[in-house]
Amino acid sequence: MPANLTTNYNFPALIFGVLLIIIIICGNVLVCLSVYTEKALKTTTNYFIVSLAVADLFLAVLVLPLFVYAEFQDGVWSLNMTVCDGLMTMDVMLCTASIFNLCAISIDRFIAVSVPFNYNRKHVDQRQIVLLSATWILALAVASPVMFGINNVPNRDHSECKLEDNNYVVYSSVCSFFVPCPIMLLLYCGMFRGLRNWEAARKTKLRSSMQACRKLQEATASLQPLSNLPPPLPPVIEKDLSDITLEELDHDHYPDPDSPDPVSMLAYPAGSYNKDQNQNRQRKRAKINRRERKAMRVLPVVVGVFLFCWTPFFVVHTMRALCEDCDIPSSVTSIVTWLGYVNSALNPIIYTVFNTEFRKFFRKFLPTLPNCC
Repeated sequence: MPANLTTNYNFPALIFGVLLIIIIICGNVLVCLSVYTEKALKTTTNYFIVSLAVADLFLAVLVLPLFVYAEFQDGVWSLNMTVCDGLMTMDVMLCTASIFNLCAISIDRFIAVSVPFNYNRKHVDQRQIVLLSATWILALAVASPVMFGINNVPNRDHSECKLEDNNYVVYSSVCSFFVPCPIMLLLYCGMFRGLRNWEAARKTKLRSSMQACRKLQEATASLQPLSNLPPPLPPVIEKDLSDITLEELDHDHYPDPDSPDPVSMLAYPAGSYNKDQNQNRQRKRAKINRRERKAMRVLPVVVGVFLFCWTPFFVVHTMRALCEDCDIPSSVTSIVTWLGYVNSALNPIIYTVFNTEFRKFFRKFLPTLPNCC
């Protein structure tokens, strides 16, 4: 750094940055530990969430300390430019990995809803391993030009650490954000439309079961004396179908509309009706259970918060690269960058608020966590 350059130290940025790093590390370590130790959380969706948490952890350890150091010096870079290039490489790669992880989750969830018979909910299969691997390999590929020297431009300002090639800024923004995000949103729209269709089909099957059960009870009552009344119907039969929630349908004492023969299952509650076990296992595998539906409802919140935090960053940096004459204040660039990094601290909070299993695990480490969370 030149001797005549005066540095104004930004202590609020230092304090906020250190707190942010601590929150990101603690929160995402808890996410990883919870999936590793809790059987209820060992699902394929949560393995993708762990991959997202790992990207956030690396961001907090490898990128944020140097970024906070530069912000503390009021945006002035005083370290070696090789360190700067390493920082830019990790920054691009990890931000890209976060977005690609969310995109991989949306692909995995879309497959789970669209092709449930071929989806393995218990263990990570080959398709999911390919998705996880592709997430990190593609993220590295997007960031690789920085490693190969694209930042080494003539008359480079050594007092500032940034991506120097505007064409690369546009390229990385398109690959990292503007292409995967619309794909992700379209997949989520398809997923929730598939969920609605599944719920409608489930209620239709239940309606048929209820009608068959009522006819069975009427026929049984007409053949038996009044002193020997048939047993009452299950509670769900007594209710109007429009009043039945999907959570109620998951309870064991309600008939399963996906069962091979609802009339037989209700007529012989002791379980004397048997079918081929492989067929039953396939049906069980195809069923979208309550826990999985709840997990699917958390993911759009994660995606929405991610878009809220990172969209301003990519819009501002793309505008700056495409319009060199545009005067974008450095304070705006700094604010949108901070907002993007804050996202890494928000995901564990989202899981705690919206997911019961994560909340139970977090309470083991944070006994003061309020009941409302």
